Amino acid sequence: MSVFYPIEYLARFITYELFSISNNSYFGHALEFFIYDTIKILILISVISFIMAVTRYYLPMDRIKKVLTKRKWYGIDYLLAALLGMITPFCSCSSIPLFFGFVGAGIPLGVTFTFLIASPLINEASLFIFPAIFGIKTTIIYNFIGLVVSIAGGIIIQKMNLERYINQNFLKFKTKHAIRGEFENNRVPTLKLIKDFWIDGFAITKSAFPFVILGVMLGALIHGFIPENLINQYLNIEEWWVVPFATLLGVPLYANSISIIPVMEVLVNKGVPLGSVIAFMTATVTLSLPQALILKKILKWQLLLVYFGITIFGIMIMGYVFNYLF
Repeated sequence: MSVFYPIEYLARFITYELFSISNNSYFGHALEFFIYDTIKILILISVISFIMAVTRYYLPMDRIKKVLTKRKWYGIDYLLAALLGMITPFCSCSSIPLFFGFVGAGIPLGVTFTFLIASPLINEASLFIFPAIFGIKTTIIYNFIGLVVSIAGGIIIQKMNLERYINQNFLKFKTKHAIRGEFENNRVPTLKLIKDFWIDGFAITKSAFPFVILGVMLGALIHGFIPENLINQYLNIEEWWVVPFATLLGVPLYANSISIIPVMEVLVNKGVPLGSVIAFMTATVTLSLPQALILKKILKWQLLLVYFGITIFGIMIMGYVFNYLF
């Protein structure tokens, strides 16, 4: 049973029982998705922001940041971020709360973007469903390239020194020194700490709320929409431009990997080149317009464009590699 099952049940109850909407209707599915994803993302942002507030108070974040940025990790920090992304079962929007938390904790920008790319790109579907449908060889190659794309994307963003394109107002928190100063450096009451941690976390949730609503609303309208006729018509063409076309076609859409893999299987069985199908699927689950709307709260458009550009380029490379090998 999914940890989010109570939210799924609540979304279904409100949609189909309370509002008596048909469970076979487009509006019913859209409303269920909107309720489910809105509650899930807001809970994730609140919980993760609270945990990060506690972490900032009790751990020497400046020292940790210095260790992560000054010492040579030889890429291990990026690999760990990519592996964390691999084991977190998030779609392109659900991974954002943890990304917010990492940025707020002062973790190097490149490492946080490695996680953001990896989380929807390499996940439980590519690990456990791929082997049954596409075989072990395809699964290993896909996840290996996914790791490389995630790590390379993070390293490139780190080398570009784009920290100035983070919305600093989003990252203003009450420091440990300020909290203890209110009590003349004496022991701070536990209830006072919990209250301050909650205020810090809620401030982020409140600030992100309009962007979450707008992003999920758009996601609900386009969720699961796969233009199969368009895909069948153009992705069967064996030309160099098909992989970029498939990638750009998938970017605006919004779906999780589990829901889109059956479509992939049908397309591959119809003879559509595997690389073109993977480019479309990967772009659909890794990037989306709803994700861009939510990220815009913390990222300025320059950094948002760099993130989308690097990820799109990596997805295209993945598509070309699979078309060449298969």
